[in-house]
Order: sequence, then C-alpha cells, then structure tokens
Amino acid sequence: MDPLGARSQFIDVQTLPSWDQPQQGDEQDSSKTNQQLYKDRDTGSPFPYREHINKKVVLFNGNVALLNCTAIVNTSNETLIDKNPISDSIHSLAGPELKEELLKLKGCRTGEAKMTKGFNLAARFIVHTVGPKYKARYRTAAESSLYSCYRNVMQLAKEQALVSVGFCGINLPKRGYPMEDATHIALRTVRRFLENHGETIETVVFAVTDLEEPVYKKLLPLYFPRSVEEEHRSLPLIPADIGNSEGEPVVPERQIRISEKPGFHEDSEQEDDLQKDLSFVGSHAFARMEGDVDKQRKLILQGQMSEAAQHKQHQRNYNRWLCRARAEDLSDIAALKALYQTGVDLCGRTVMVLVGRNIPVAQIDIEKALLYFIHVMDHIVVKEYVLVYFHTLTGEQNHLDSDFLKKLYDIVDSKYKKNLQAFYFVHPTFRSKVSTWFFTTFNVSGLKDKVHHVENLQQLFTCILPEQIDIPPFVLEYDARVNGPYHPYYSSLPDL
Repeated sequence: MDPLGARSQFIDVQTLPSWDQPQQGDEQDSSKTNQQLYKDRDTGSPFPYREHINKKVVLFNGNVALLNCTAIVNTSNETLIDKNPISDSIHSLAGPELKEELLKLKGCRTGEAKMTKGFNLAARFIVHTVGPKYKARYRTAAESSLYSCYRNVMQLAKEQALVSVGFCGINLPKRGYPMEDATHIALRTVRRFLENHGETIETVVFAVTDLEEPVYKKLLPLYFPRSVEEEHRSLPLIPADIGNSEGEPVVPERQIRISEKPGFHEDSEQEDDLQKDLSFVGSHAFARMEGDVDKQRKLILQGQMSEAAQHKQHQRNYNRWLCRARAEDLSDIAALKALYQTGVDLCGRTVMVLVGRNIPVAQIDIEKALLYFIHVMDHIVVKEYVLVYFHTLTGEQNHLDSDFLKKLYDIVDSKYKKNLQAFYFVHPTFRSKVSTWFFTTFNVSGLKDKVHHVENLQQLFTCILPEQIDIPPFVLEYDARVNGPYHPYYSSLPDL
C-alpha cells in the first residue's frame, strides 16, 4: 500500500472523460443504406439520446482494480477463488484480508452479487459476481444469468448508495461467452437501470482490455447515442431482441397465463367469484413468512422510504468526501502527527490518539485536515473504537472552532458515531470543559455521555494500559511536572 497521504497509482474516475460527447476517431457510419433503413422504421429508437445518462458512463481502457470509485466489480467462480487476471489483480492490490473475508461469504451462485470491503484498494467496496458458462444449446439460460450479474450489481449500488461503480468484463474468455453478445447484455442492462433507477448513481465505468475496447466502442452508440444523429444511425443496428423494460431477456414460451379455473370459460359471473377468491390469496401461514421482496426493492428504487432515502443521501455525501480523501495529496497533514492509531483499551477496542498541540489551525488547510481525518478513520470505525484527545499545552492557534466540529460530525458516516465508545479528553481546562458541554448539549446528539474529562494520566491508565498508548513526550513531561510521576509507568522512562 502507498504511504499514507502520498499520491498513488490509483485513478480517480472523476478525471476520466465521460461518454456524453463524440470522441475524435470514433466511427461515424452515415451510409445511404442506413439512412434508408432508418426511414423505413416506424418507431423511434428504444434507446433514445439522453445527455444526462451519457454523462454517467465512462469507457476506460485499463485495470479495474486501479479505479478510485465507490465500488469495483470482481468476476469470479462460485467458490469466489477463481484464478483469472482481473481477480488476481484485485486480490494482489487489496491484500490478504480480502481472501479471509471471502471465506466468510461461503461462495456465490451464478448471477448473484455479494459485496466486501475494498481493503487496500482505492475503491471502498468490491462487488463479487459469477458469470455463466456459455453453451449454445443453453443460450437462454446463459443470457438470463449474465443479465442477473449486471442487474444485481446495479441493484446493490442503488441499495447501498454507491455513487460510482467500475465494471470489468464479467464474461471471462475461459467461460466461452461470445464477447459481442455479452457486451450487448451488459450495455442494455446498465442503460435500462440508469433510465429507471439511476438517480443516485453518478458514474458507471466500463473498464476494458485492448481486445474488448473496439467491441464496446462499436456497441456503445447503440445504447448510449451521443446525439440525435447518432441515435438515428444506430437504430438499424440494434438487435431485434432487446429484452423487457429492464433489459431482461424475454422468453415468449414462458409467458403462460394460468387461469383461475382451467377448463371453464371466463364470464362476468365468474369474475365476481374470482374477486372473492383473491381476497384469500396470501392469508395462509406460508405466505406470511416474508413480505414481497420485489415490492420492497421497488419502493427503495423509487425513493418512497423517506428515512432510508435520507440515510442514503448522507451516505452519498460521505462517499464523495472519502473519494476526495483517497485521491488528494495529504502528506503535509500527515507530517503533523496529530492523529494516529495506537493499541487497544482494556475492552480490546482500537485506540486512536488526537494531539491538539500538533494542529496549527491558522496555518493549515482545514478542509484538507477534514479529508485526512476521514482517510485515516474510515477503516478504523467499522468496529468499536475509542478516541483519546490530548488537550495538553494547546493555545488559541490550536483550537478547532465549533462550526468545523459540527461540519465534521454532520459529514461522517453513521458508523463513526455508533462505534465510538468513549472520548477521553485529557488535561482539560475550565474553558474547554464549558465549550465541550455546550457543543455536546446543543450542537450534536448522542455524544455527551461518551465524553470523559481526564485530569491526569493515572486516570487514563485505568482505562488504557500504559504500554497500549503512544503518548507524546511533552504530554508525559507536563503530567509528571503537574501531577507527579506517581505511576510505575514513569519508572521506565528517561528523566524528564
């Protein structure tokens, strides 16, 4: 992993050109044959020109594992331990923790999608999916499974408030799926999802190889035309089978209507009986075991769950800050050594240390300090943790104002607040006690009971063993001078 705060090999998706404008060198087929075919068509394109959708789409020739986005897609097998160039690259960059977490998932069925953390990747999450093995005689099943892969990835992106998603080619060559056929399914599925449910998704990247790039460039104009003219030119090239309104393959022979009473004619009298019979549908115990999952998902997609929608909006905002934090050069803030991880407390919870005197508020970019805090803390706060703040010998130039603290509290993810178990305020002054009381009483909620004012290190050591916390020398010196070296910990230290 790159040193904290240093620039890395990862690529910020926001710097990549979107598909909203025709690119120089793209083929512009304007043959008379195509023009005549267009005139002969009675209807407009099923994939009309939509600039706002095109701006969300990026074609990137490169390694999906290098993308700095909210989530990237990994293609694997049902055991999630497949050996292929894409998966190998993701595992290599993510680190050994990814393999350990995959073991907990206990596999993934073909067409499903499961999510893990990104670990050492720039991407915060990895969505793992399993593409189908292709055989011509089972083409329909393969199409449905590949559609499910792309659809379920997009569904997860929507439900988990993922702002940006980087797709690799899910159809690996060794699984035998014809590349052009698979690309049709990928593009139309993503297009339909962005049309119907894509309000919260800002960027979808198709990360392709040199072999895949010409196919994507050829087919993207069919599903994402960049002008009305390109829409017209592409119309004759769109396949006859484009699936249903969600892009899902349609099998006509499966659309069988089951009548209420086979063998009987349906007339107006039986319609009344049918309405009565329907009132009992779903009243048995088995039907009450679970609600209509599809309906629940549809409500989420339509944004009709207000609390969930509000949470997801907040999550989107936090994800933007996190992406910025991972892309920005924060080495100057890291050099201050104002925030760092140390050991664990008596309950085994991670201890994070914040040194007030090392924060020259007037001399640093406060927004970069906020980004650095998010960068360091994001992987810490996924489980319970405690914060130790050394207020020792701070001056006016070190005090963060309440507006900044309120902004930080409002931006951070809910897990920051949920998993924070204690905030130890070491060497407080009367003024800082008053400010803390006011801030936790009127500005934020749920934090007041977690704040503990610690007058000396002896009190701190009742919660965190001395060997589990790295204390700055000036703090030790101050505490020994003011409170006396009465703890055995001091006997092992050089003369202060």
